[in-house]
Amino acid sequence: MTDLYIVRHGETAWSKSGQHTSITDLDLTDDGVAEASAVREKLDRGDFGLVLSSPRLRARRTAELAGFGDAEVDENLAEWFYGDYEGMTSKQIREQVPGWRIWTHELPHGETRTQIIDRMTKVVARVRESGVDKAICFSHGHASRVLALCWLGIDVARGQSFPLTTGAVCVLGYEKESPAIVRWNA
Repeated sequence: MTDLYIVRHGETAWSKSGQHTSITDLDLTDDGVAEASAVREKLDRGDFGLVLSSPRLRARRTAELAGFGDAEVDENLAEWFYGDYEGMTSKQIREQVPGWRIWTHELPHGETRTQIIDRMTKVVARVRESGVDKAICFSHGHASRVLALCWLGIDVARGQSFPLTTGAVCVLGYEKESPAIVRWNA
């Protein structure tokens, strides 16, 4: 059974300010470069038989700095598309929609929960069918959480219970034959 490592990209100006960033293609801040470089010390490229990255610069750059410059771009790993909320903070959105949470509310002109679940389910299937011992995906805060929830078979609304810091490494695997979280925010 394959273990899946998930790495959230390093810090960007918008992740630092709390702005929702999906299609805006930002580079890493200096702190983000340091976070991504620190991943190199935690992981050995030779351990991974499948290396995937979101197409966004921040994820690809994190992969490169972490020693995985040969990561294959997988469009399914792109961040949840925020539509009209692109560039806004949760506080700004809640001024328009009180109590708004991405896990339970709609994204006007954005991606639905069903669409993001479908994308991440494809990634899970690809990893599980790969036959490798370890796979790694470089992705984003919300998309990575949905990926983990799909791995575990948990409703996406529970994503709020899995905060994910920039530059974090998470490991999904198994407890006996049951999908499990092995490490989170390491």
